Amino acid sequence: MTTSEIPPTERSDDRPLPPGPTSYPGVGNTIGFLRDPFAFYDGLREYGDVVSYSVAGEDFCTLLHPEHVERVLVTEESKFGKSEFIREAGEKFIGNGLFASEGEFWRRQRTMIQPAFYRERIGTYAEPMVAFAAETADSWDDGETIRLQEVMKRLTLRILAAALFDQDVRGADSSIRDAARGIARAINEKSDAGSVDSLLPDWVPTATNRRYRRAITRFDEAVERLIEERRDEPPGDDFLSILLHATDDRGEGMSDEALRDELATFLFAGHETTALALTYCLYLLSNHPRVRRKLNDELDTVLDGDAPTMADLRALDYTDKIVTEALRRYPPAYVVFREATEDVVLGGYTIPEGTSLTLPQFVIQNDDRWFDDPETFDPDRWTSEMKADLPDYAYFPFGGGPRHCIGMRFANAEIRLVLATIAQRVEFDCSTDELDLRMGTTLEPTNPIEMTAKTR
Repeated sequence: MTTSEIPPTERSDDRPLPPGPTSYPGVGNTIGFLRDPFAFYDGLREYGDVVSYSVAGEDFCTLLHPEHVERVLVTEESKFGKSEFIREAGEKFIGNGLFASEGEFWRRQRTMIQPAFYRERIGTYAEPMVAFAAETADSWDDGETIRLQEVMKRLTLRILAAALFDQDVRGADSSIRDAARGIARAINEKSDAGSVDSLLPDWVPTATNRRYRRAITRFDEAVERLIEERRDEPPGDDFLSILLHATDDRGEGMSDEALRDELATFLFAGHETTALALTYCLYLLSNHPRVRRKLNDELDTVLDGDAPTMADLRALDYTDKIVTEALRRYPPAYVVFREATEDVVLGGYTIPEGTSLTLPQFVIQNDDRWFDDPETFDPDRWTSEMKADLPDYAYFPFGGGPRHCIGMRFANAEIRLVLATIAQRVEFDCSTDELDLRMGTTLEPTNPIEMTAKTR
């Protein structure tokens, strides 16, 4: 019986548990995972598409087939909740925001927040996205060496702060900027998959945990002041204003606590992942001159020296392929976590209730079963024919199903508009020999990527 023939309602009685690497008493597979998470995931492939193991006392099951991913995220999503592992990791900062909440509360929040991400609303942010990107690129001297990820983080934080709070975070005194940077630094330290610190609870008084708590306190104080200042203002265009005036079907609005949790979720998820996507796009372009030349031709032809707009995105087809391929190759949000809320059968194996499932985009999207020569950066692969043949959920950089990333449209527009704006003005020579990655909250470079900017 093939995977696709296994009926979704198949009973779990007498079905074996998934295979997996040898688990050692007391430590399970923790040592192997910490030693080299990438090698660990590579090793899972030899056990099939449904693989079990144990890390830090938690039972995990990794799914490596698009059909299984689709069942978990879409067709049988009611059988899977947010992973306890993720809830605990994010509880201190994002609280009960959309990323972590569930059930009726999640549905209520999602419905209230959705209007902030309508296509027409996102269109109002296109102009500052382009303007801020142009200012950033124009600030570089010809021949100047920059640290790409750091620069992209500053740019995307500026864009998001304007969209979220209608605030400029470039000033010397920006509590939102300082808190966001402190939290990002602390979360990345805590979530490094190769670090023992990632396995310790928040209450353990490590230096990382102390920095984490201080950064969260600063963020909470800053957001509390903003909410208090804006509560009685008339409706505006930024997210905070939209959420302050949003109501549910009973006419009730969000509590201050719920507002804080949603803003925390958007602030961190929105600027870190987008900065990484832009970093990978520009890094890959610097290492693929043929792709860069094709991009230059498209930008010169379509834009003819004008700034890109939302209306131009449809015509910037090759720009879109570059972003799509970069997100395939290096997805910033690289694993989706879920938890089985009942015994289920996947691939002929029983997944016991309470098991944490990992759906690793960075593995599935680089699998030669779905992509020819997957380790090659090739935007030209994204033809209409290729996309028609590609299995659903062989590519899912923004997750999928009812809980797909609510900011997907915003992020897609931002990445493409910023990339086009910077590429109009600058080309890069990469000074970093090899891209070395680590698994933290995001899939990010271990060391700074240094680039030399050259004015076009």
